[in-house]
Amino acid sequence: MKQKWWQEIVMYQIYPRSFQDSNGDGIGDIPGIISRLDYLQELGIGGIWLSPVYQSPNDDNGYDISDYESIMTEFGTMADMECLISEADKRGIKIIMDLVVNHTSDEHPWFIEARQTKDSKTRDYYVWRDEPNDIESIFSGSAWQFDETAGQYYLHLFSKKQPDLNWENEKLRQAVYDMMNFWIDKGIGGFRMDVIDLISKVPDQKILGNGPHLHDYIKEMSQATFGGKNLMTVGETWGATPEIAKQYSNPANNELSMVFQFEHIGLDEIPGQTKWDLRKLRVPELKQVLSKWQTELGNEGWNSLFWNNHDLPRIVSRWGNDTTYRVESAKMFAILLHLMKGTPYIYQGEEIGMTNKPITDISEVDDIESINLYHERLTQGYNKEEIVRSINTKGRDNARTPMQWSIDENAGFTSGRAWLAVNSNYKTINVKEALKDKNSVFYTYQKLIQIRKDNPLVIWGDYELLDTADDIFAYTRSYQGEKWLVVANFSEEENEFEGVFRELIIHNYLDNPQKILRPYETFVAKMGEGENE
Repeated sequence: MKQKWWQEIVMYQIYPRSFQDSNGDGIGDIPGIISRLDYLQELGIGGIWLSPVYQSPNDDNGYDISDYESIMTEFGTMADMECLISEADKRGIKIIMDLVVNHTSDEHPWFIEARQTKDSKTRDYYVWRDEPNDIESIFSGSAWQFDETAGQYYLHLFSKKQPDLNWENEKLRQAVYDMMNFWIDKGIGGFRMDVIDLISKVPDQKILGNGPHLHDYIKEMSQATFGGKNLMTVGETWGATPEIAKQYSNPANNELSMVFQFEHIGLDEIPGQTKWDLRKLRVPELKQVLSKWQTELGNEGWNSLFWNNHDLPRIVSRWGNDTTYRVESAKMFAILLHLMKGTPYIYQGEEIGMTNKPITDISEVDDIESINLYHERLTQGYNKEEIVRSINTKGRDNARTPMQWSIDENAGFTSGRAWLAVNSNYKTINVKEALKDKNSVFYTYQKLIQIRKDNPLVIWGDYELLDTADDIFAYTRSYQGEKWLVVANFSEEENEFEGVFRELIIHNYLDNPQKILRPYETFVAKMGEGENE
């Protein structure tokens, strides 16, 4: 596989609404991001995936776009956006835009015109039917909404205010490519493609993902926009298998740089039920899934490595211990992931070990998905406590609480009233404290990023899972005669691991590892020749 810049860097996701507010209105903004670029440079990242900053009525926090070529007023101006691209560039950081083209807002001019008459120029930009079938929206309820003005039902796989685009229409596709080129010309580093595996669909046959023309559309998109421009593209593909991922990310196919796959994300859910129906994580299953993605892509595809994003709860609260062993388990997740093959993604606040923020009542929730779930489950007979427990475990607001910068009011995020309540633990968990403490989670992430920069083994090495006790996740990485051992005790209990190694590279406890591993104890070490474990 030919070496690319995006294989060597670590990405950082910013959820702009919650990152840094510069003007006291309680909402994070682009000037706020610019003011924190030096911090991100100190961390060592090479790219920012920026969640949507386009003009939007904000029904789904910016993923409902009403104008792709304007900036949401509360985030700033196009001049601010151009300044962000330029200032990030000066620090060796690329801006990766969030591309949302499965749907628009119902306030987008295309949809406003489409509703008017069946003969309107943009009518066929959307999916209309006289009679709905029983497809359900991902946000609960029917995926079809009757529009009085149009006299027909339109498809919305997400909110009613997010009508799905009809990718079978060639003019629509061309309009999307023109918009992408508008951003490429501004100097961005590429695109993260929201639910891109849904753009080819056959609703009448209930084919919603991985539809018949998906790869044709992506190839056409590549040719018309980012192809040959050394840009990074990552597709959000919930249904991908390693075979499908190879189709997207094999350089020979001229499609995408990499995909986000989510197979590991569902491992604490009851199979065949929803993400809200919970079971305990089984560590052997996690080892099997992550190892499969490490080995099966070979040189025909590229991995994205992540625990967190704006849609997922904080990993340290979810599968770690966010009280007694918060620091140890946060470092464990960091080391375990960043030593794997692929491009790692850090979600804002992950690098200081931010945690979930539990609620006691639905009035504390902002996220439309959680609110819809609450009301739907009440009518189905679930009790309030049970629903709140699911929301506290899996709700999207957990990831969206404001970034914790300091012990100042509102964690230094805003001088006004934050749009979403700050986690009350900000006085102990914040950037200012983390930078003062050389043993903080931050410096583990910083060191891991530097290790990746200094060692081709981390980027290119072969991966092998070792046979260990259930709660020990151990693997080796091998490259050009060198072999490293990665060992993590994925548990609050002590576990035994007998390993032989020469030189310790990174460790989440202050002394040397022994035969008995302490709770969440994790280390990376060089192995001598001929040593297996």
